[in-house]
This record gives sequence, C-alpha cells and structure tokens, in this order.
Amino acid sequence: MKSLELKYGNNPHQKPASIDMADGSELPLTVENGRPGYINLLDALNSWQLVSELREATGLPCAASFKHVSPTSAAVGKPLPAALKKAVFVDDIPELDSSPLACAYARARGTDRLCSFGDFIALSDVCDVTTAKLIRREVSDGIIAPGYDAEALEILKTKRGGKYTVLTIDRNYRPAEQEVKTVFGISFHQGRNDAKIDASLLENIVTEKKELPESAQLDLVLGLITLKYTQSNSVCFSYDGQAIGVGAGQQSRIHCTRLAGSKADTWFLRQHPQVLALPFKEELHRADRDNVIDGYINQNEEDVCAPGVWEKYFTAQPAPLTAQDKANYLAEISGVSLTSDAFFPFADNIQRAARSGVSYVAQPGGSIRDAGVIAECNARGIVMACNGLRLFHH
Repeated sequence: MKSLELKYGNNPHQKPASIDMADGSELPLTVENGRPGYINLLDALNSWQLVSELREATGLPCAASFKHVSPTSAAVGKPLPAALKKAVFVDDIPELDSSPLACAYARARGTDRLCSFGDFIALSDVCDVTTAKLIRREVSDGIIAPGYDAEALEILKTKRGGKYTVLTIDRNYRPAEQEVKTVFGISFHQGRNDAKIDASLLENIVTEKKELPESAQLDLVLGLITLKYTQSNSVCFSYDGQAIGVGAGQQSRIHCTRLAGSKADTWFLRQHPQVLALPFKEELHRADRDNVIDGYINQNEEDVCAPGVWEKYFTAQPAPLTAQDKANYLAEISGVSLTSDAFFPFADNIQRAARSGVSYVAQPGGSIRDAGVIAECNARGIVMACNGLRLFHH
C-alpha cells in the first residue's frame, strides 16, 4: 500500500486527507481494521517510536497511551502490586501477571484514566489475548503494534461496533535521516531526533548525594524517552516502571511541573485505602467511576459525599477524603523520579517536585541558575544528573 486515504484532517472540514511516502515507496504500516484519521496516525507513529525505543533501552515489553500527540503515560511490563491492580480496575484478571505486555498496558492505560479516555495505544510486542481483553473494555480510538495473535485480533475487531482502528507496523522500518514538515506552505527540514537514551546519560551527577539505584535509572530513562515524544515544554514524573504524571505543552516549565506533579499525586491517591474502599454501585460504568474518583480526590471533598449526591454513585455514604488525609498520605511517598526536556531555570520546580516524593532528577542543565537548582536538590537530599541533552518535540 503506497497511500492511505484518511477520514479527514485535524478537523472534519479539512478534506481530503491522506498519508504516503515522499519517495513513493510502500507504507510501513497496514490497516487491519477500521479507518484511521489524521490525528490517529500522528498518535500512532509517535507512540510507536516511544515504545520501540523504550523496548530497546529496557529489554522489557512496553506500552503507551497517547492523546492529542502526547503520551498520557508509558510503562514497562512489570507486575502490578495488589493496590494498583484495584486502582486501575484489573484486579479481576487472574492471568494478568502471566503477560508482561498486559501489565505494561494496564499500567499505561491506568495512570491518567481521564486523559486516556479515547486514547491511541501503542504496544512494543505482538498483542496477546490477555492484552486484547483488557483493551476491549476500555474506551479507545485505536492501536498500533508489530503484530497480533489471531484471537487477539478478532477480539479487537469487535470494538466500536467493528470500527476500531487496528494498525500493524513494520518493526524493521527506519525513516530517513532528514525530516520534512510543511507549515503554511513552507517546508522545514531537520535531522531526525535519533539521540540514543540510556543509563549513560545519568553519569554526570552534580549533587552531593550520588546514589542512583537501578530502579531509579529505569524510571529516569523511561521518563526521558517519554519526553522525547511529548509536546514541549514537558516534564515527566515516573515511578516503578511507568510515567505517573506528564505535564505537556506548557509555556512555563513550572506549570509543566505543577501539572505533572498533580497527576502524580492523583495516581498515588487512587491507591489510598479510602479510595479503594469506595462503595460504588455495581451498575456504575468504569468511565463514570473514574470521574467520581477524580472528583473525590481533587475537588471539594464534600462534593461527591453530600446528601442527595452520593446516592447516585454509592451504596453507602463514604467519608470525605480531607485535605489533611491527602497530605498525610502523600508525605510518606518517596523514590519518585523527575525528568525534564530542557533545563530547570529556577529552584521552584524542585520545591514543587519534592512535595510529590521526588528523590531523583535528570535534566539537561546549562542554565545560568544551575547553582540554585543544585543547591535546592542538596538541601532536600535529591540526586540530580545533568545529561546535556535537550529533548524538545513540536
């Protein structure tokens, strides 16, 4: 297939829309089901690059959840703790632990469930049946993977009334070294961002504290690869093999850090015993549960517990999760990793990061205010590596 007609461009009125190869060669992807749109393909191709690079860097099966050309999360195939399984609604899948790919998907899709609603999924490995069953019950626009087990493909084809987009990518495809992008009729040319991201980027530790355990190295590498395909400015919080908070597309870096930090806090608080014990009505849909949980955690703690309101969601009135409850729980969190696609210009980013349990940081460095950022890390016992690699993505 040398070209593919799309439903429309960025918006329904932008027609016609299609993709092809500049040199007239065959496309490196195949449509197994559905009819992808312009944004679907942007998400698919960016997310595939992320998971394939992450797979190479870690040696583990990987998954990513993309929405509007940025990842909501990316993750490697580590088993999920019991509390996390319940928090992301996969505790009813006994075979989950036998599929590292399904674990990676459960982590990626479960990180930021509000932002992942209607996402595009990327898998680094051939999609198995367990992973397909998890995908089937989530609201999603499509998937890209290097292949599918026969039964898994049939399961995915049933989604969205048979219109679910399923793409197969040639895992051996490598693009040209030069990229071309057209804006307002003007062509931009640049070398492809083929910078290799691995643990060697973490060797220049500039803080007094130098210890960087393997678990933190994995999380920092994961965070940096995630940022490579996130709209800039961007910051990523990662923990236990997954991105737990991505702050994308903000003009100010502190706003990136605040956004990513608030998402990381919500991810941890979803595992709070009080949240896990919410007495949901059996008939309440998964997406509705997500909305209620988000309101319970992030809005006025009385909102979803008020008389006349809680009856819509719960079988019994839950106690509010107070600001003090949340503060006490989050105060016990540590070991979180923070990565940034460009240098931190002010120490306020470290101050905000510390409130979300950050113990490890990787950033390019190179600011005239590096000394103040390093001093803030030293004061808080945070280990920071300066990797000298900017990762802007537009």
